[in-house]
Amino acid sequence: MMDIANIVRQLAISALPVLIAITFHEVSHGFVANRLGDPTAKMMGRLTLNPIAHIDPVGTILLPLMMIVLTNGQFVFGYAKPVPINPSNFKDPKRDMAISAAAGPITNILLAILSMLILKFIVIPSSVFFPGIVTTTVLKPLTLMLTSSIIFNVVLAAFNLIPIPPLDGGRVLVGFLPHKQAVSYSRIEPYGFIIVIVLIYLGIANYFVMPLVRLFLALLQLF
Repeated sequence: MMDIANIVRQLAISALPVLIAITFHEVSHGFVANRLGDPTAKMMGRLTLNPIAHIDPVGTILLPLMMIVLTNGQFVFGYAKPVPINPSNFKDPKRDMAISAAAGPITNILLAILSMLILKFIVIPSSVFFPGIVTTTVLKPLTLMLTSSIIFNVVLAAFNLIPIPPLDGGRVLVGFLPHKQAVSYSRIEPYGFIIVIVLIYLGIANYFVMPLVRLFLALLQLF
């Protein structure tokens, strides 16, 4: 039975962390591409932290809502509108495209680390110094939001590292392959999302994503 109250609660907890994660993910792609010589994202107004510029109706709104409803608020996932990058503006298109692609998952891992540090060294210790009402109304929601931020950023990073273009992992892999193999592998990009959807439906994607999620969460324990 669908727990409406739980879904609304989970939506309130997850909305801001999700928007921050996908916004920084996309801006980092455009920022690094701009530094490497491609101003496309900058010219199209995508080097902004205003989430409205990056919202995708399906990936940012519909998919997270569906995930929350289908999992009764236990899991949320989404994505933003991809930042446009023109590899022909790069000095070394293959290498620089890989670097630009890697910037997204790296940014998500850094956000997960930052969320962990804030939670561990600021929010949790603060509960000792404030009365119960503050802990209940402020610190507990902050704890849940930061926890959501950690999980979502880790999952987003791991998912995007699936080595199939146009996902970031696919573009990074192309950057490491020899020229001939890179060109051949790049040809699957128009069908990449279909392939990924099939892998998710068959459960095969989990064999790549979940070990990475566990690895990233284990590394976060170092902080």
